[in-house]
Amino acid sequence: MILGAIGDDFTGSSDLGLTLARGGMRTVQYVGVPNERAAPAVEAGIVALKTRSVPQAEAVGESLAAYAWLREQGCRLFYFKYCSTFDSTPQGNIGPVIEALVDAMGTRNPVLVCPAFPATGRTVYQGHLFVGDRLLNESGMEDHPLTPMTDPDLRRWLARQTTLGIGHLPRQDDPDKARAEMLRLAAGGLQLIVADAIEDRDLLTLAEAGGRFDLLTGGSGLALGLPTVLGHTGDADNWKGVRGRAIVLSGSCSRATREQIDTHIDAGEPALKIEVGKLLAGAQTVASVLDWVERQARLPLVYSSATPEEVADAQKRYGRERSADVLEAFFGELAAAAVALGYRRVVSAGGETSGAVVKALGMSALEIGPEISPGVPTLRVADKDLALALKSGNFGSRDFFSRAAHMLEGTDV
Repeated sequence: MILGAIGDDFTGSSDLGLTLARGGMRTVQYVGVPNERAAPAVEAGIVALKTRSVPQAEAVGESLAAYAWLREQGCRLFYFKYCSTFDSTPQGNIGPVIEALVDAMGTRNPVLVCPAFPATGRTVYQGHLFVGDRLLNESGMEDHPLTPMTDPDLRRWLARQTTLGIGHLPRQDDPDKARAEMLRLAAGGLQLIVADAIEDRDLLTLAEAGGRFDLLTGGSGLALGLPTVLGHTGDADNWKGVRGRAIVLSGSCSRATREQIDTHIDAGEPALKIEVGKLLAGAQTVASVLDWVERQARLPLVYSSATPEEVADAQKRYGRERSADVLEAFFGELAAAAVALGYRRVVSAGGETSGAVVKALGMSALEIGPEISPGVPTLRVADKDLALALKSGNFGSRDFFSRAAHMLEGTDV
């Protein structure tokens, strides 16, 4: 294994896997830290964790365990993958995990910090993160129920999470000059370097500049140039779709996902909304919802996605953590029950929801397939006749649900 990656959620890990596989690297996404060695043919291994919003100590511990396993596989370059909207609280978990990895490696080399992903509208300019033409804190991410992003200045946000020095690398067009500037900043005590990038070519420059060091951190966009840096070209795609019934599960409250839900409903597709209060009262159960799903002739959508006001009301009534835990447990149990009944295509929207689904299904490794939308690949469970689409909240076109279901079947749309 050449490249070892640690993802803080399952959707983002799939996104990274797509980028590397399309670059020609034989890539496998592992669900949690494996208990055995990787297959000899694997060139890029991604350990997908669910550490984005867990307690800081837990996030650090799991990330270090993933790093230790990847190091044992012979990796010479490590990658910490987080969301392209830098989802985190003022306390972490991005900064603490990066700092822990730096300490574990014993490295003094510069470490890039760049969540930019221009294909999905995420760009970094003057150290500030934009979503489309809006600053991060004006994009809807300020209303995220678990990690509200209220400051678009990545340097300022990251400084609240780590004791390491933070520098800034303006947009570059020469990898050698970029590398020299990174070394200068690190020598001056600014080891974490927030890098500007507004186009894919900026990310290619950064990958070439930073890919010779020990550690890179960012969204999947920063990995665009890594296969070439590591000596790979071409496409490693040999993925096949899966036929069978499909179901869509959505816990994301992002604007994009809510629009996708509206599109699904407007098209006359069946949809059932899940509410925390009804789950706690027993008015909605896995059994009753699955009974509804079974009665649908078209693509069923089960969703808890809600407006910021509805989310705030539920959190006030039932507690923030309790609300999240109840919904995640429900979606995990529903996914497992649906698969047990013969559903073979599962579309999941939202990082936390997707993490719950993947864990509940008990899978260990995922094969990366073709792209559904920028940043979202098709996935097939390595040892089962089961296909998945795991979508970050803000990703995907308005017709994503139907598009994903078709592509998981191997049908062009």
